[in-house]
Amino acid sequence: MIKVLDSGFYSTIQDLGRMDYQAYGVPYSGVMDVYSAKLANALLNNEMDAAVMEITMTGPKLLFNTVTSICITGADLSPKLNDKTVKQNYLIPVKDGDVLTFGKLNYGFRAYIAVLGGFQTENVMQSRSMYQGITKSFRLNKEDTMSITTPVFPICDTHAGLKVNTAHFISTIIEVYKGPEFDALSAVQQTQLFKQHFTVSKDNSRMAYQLNEAFNNNLKAIITSLVMPGTVQLTPSGKLIILMKDCQSTGGYPRILQLKDTSIGILSQKFIGSKFQFVLNDL
Repeated sequence: MIKVLDSGFYSTIQDLGRMDYQAYGVPYSGVMDVYSAKLANALLNNEMDAAVMEITMTGPKLLFNTVTSICITGADLSPKLNDKTVKQNYLIPVKDGDVLTFGKLNYGFRAYIAVLGGFQTENVMQSRSMYQGITKSFRLNKEDTMSITTPVFPICDTHAGLKVNTAHFISTIIEVYKGPEFDALSAVQQTQLFKQHFTVSKDNSRMAYQLNEAFNNNLKAIITSLVMPGTVQLTPSGKLIILMKDCQSTGGYPRILQLKDTSIGILSQKFIGSKFQFVLNDL
């Protein structure tokens, strides 16, 4: 069992999401940065869909009441085990009574903690991903406890680690495909969309990232239609909204772009004021 002594800014349990319930209005949810989450599970030889803890901006304080192994990936939040610095992207043995803490944010925005066998939290609709109205809790809180699998064999420190693609955290390129309403944009608008640099606004969350820059919009409204994580919507006021993992399943704004899966992860590691540029990936 793991006890939450401090939950940090916004920590949740996520896996790869709910894949077959969008027709009922249920969001996909799941980890924002699939690359980092899968990396953590790979180091522990977990299933790729094993539930991990997703940490946003500031880390939690966790008490381990069992022996296990963990791996921390994604953003660098200066992790420490019993006040001693530990490496990210490495297998870390943990003993009963150990305390994991985090400190200064050095790069990125979201970090991931994987445990051996995955977090054994509430499973709803074939997923452990937390979401308000679907699971009992939509985020971790102080004093929460989480079950994990007790290892059958002794934990060995193998010093196993993997090389991380640093471009994932520093890239200013967000690769996209054309959205269903892209061709309704004028040639000038299409050029501007890929020439301009955009900035992540203060209005960003697991549901959507809004951008600071206004974009001229003379498109007609559309009938409420399918949207999904990575859909870029253009509002009547000219605001661009990039839908993320907790987004709704339908929307009525023109869908002018669609992020690649890898681009969602790259964007999820950017914080307020980060700049980037859309780059079209032709199929």
